[in-house]
Amino acid sequence: MTILGWLLQGLLVAMFLMAGFGKVTGSKMHREAFVHLGLPQWFRTVTGVVELIGAALLIIGYWQKDFAIAGALLLGVTAIGGLLSHVRVKDGVKETFMIVLLGIISFLLLFIII
Repeated sequence: MTILGWLLQGLLVAMFLMAGFGKVTGSKMHREAFVHLGLPQWFRTVTGVVELIGAALLIIGYWQKDFAIAGALLLGVTAIGGLLSHVRVKDGVKETFMIVLLGIISFLLLFIII
């Protein structure tokens, strides 16, 4: 893998570890976001666990390429779900930008790895 791939992988790990821990621990920001999106709080926890698993797969992926592929794909699909949730409630670019960016980076990483 290239240096660009490693950097993107590290960026995704950092972002999804922070987001996942925030969702699992129930930070005020994430609780309010799921209320705004009309999603139940149990789904916030599930989403956080999925994000943490994706980040863990990317970490293992530094040594085992297949894990990086699985992690990038999992996080990319999760980002699509997040995007659809924001579109459903008619959020603007400000609210949607970060998940779109992380989804693009996830699929870009997947393209670089494969």
